This record gives sequence, C-alpha cells and structure tokens, in this order.
Amino acid sequence: MEITEFDALDDGAARAVVAAWAPVPRWVSAVVAGRPYGAVSALAEAADAAARTWTDDEVAAALADHPRIGERPTGTDAAARAARTEQAASADRDDATTAALRTGNAAYEERFGRVFLVRAAGRTAPEVLAELDRRLGNDDVTERAEVADALRDIALLRLGRTVA
Repeated sequence: MEITEFDALDDGAARAVVAAWAPVPRWVSAVVAGRPYGAVSALAEAADAAARTWTDDEVAAALADHPRIGERPTGTDAAARAARTEQAASADRDDATTAALRTGNAAYEERFGRVFLVRAAGRTAPEVLAELDRRLGNDDVTERAEVADALRDIALLRLGRTVA
C-alpha cells in the first residue's frame, strides 16, 4: 500500500497492519497515533525509535506466538504469511541442517526460556544455524538485547514490504 493509504486507514485497520509487523500493543498504538507520516522514511524512523523502547516483557509477549526458526509457520494471518516469506530462503536445507536447527532450537529454549528469534530474510539455513550457535554463547542480558534487535529488524522489514 502507498503511504497515503496507510495514513488514511481508520485506527482499527491501521492497528491490524502495524500489529502484523510486531505485536507489541504500546508500539502499535504509538505508530498508529503518529499518523500522518507522509513518507515511508518518516514512518520507518518513528517505528524504529518507538521499538527501541520495548521492554523485556513486551518482547517476550511478542514472541509467544512466533514460529521456531526452521519450522513452517502456520496460520493465514498477515504475521504468519510474513514469517513464511522471511523463512523461505532458510527453508531449503539438508537433513543434517534441519536436525541441527531442531537441536539448536531446543538448546536455546532450554538456556533462555524463549524461542530463538533471528531475521531469517536473506539468510541461508547454514547462516541461521551459525547465528543460533553464536548466540547460544551469549549471557542473558546480551541475548535479551539481541532478541529485541531481531524483533525490531523483522518489524521494520515487514513495514518496508507493506508500505511503499
């Protein structure tokens, strides 16, 4: 959609669009309330700035329904469709990589108590696996920051795919 269309949406429709980028209610409200933007760059800057204030609890809530990396996202809503698109490049993998992702996801969830989140768009399965392996070495504080950064990156990627 064009930025002018986004700016003109009623609040409910705009909230649905923004929530598909990242389901963080306070952020969705801030992005919607900032309209009209007039330019995609202004929208992206505002969304980025607001995302940098996400709390650990907001990020954790947003991850509650996020698919595991390497698993086929289910559902027909906008967020599920976006996740399928984002994970497409990393979906083409051999059995060994599939097994390693499954094992890595389990180790990550055991260590950090949440699903592993990474911007998969533009990354191959081996690249995603290398990122998973690297991040397993993080301490909890560092990893919470990386998860928030990944969620913000995904949200901004989805924004850019939605609004032109």
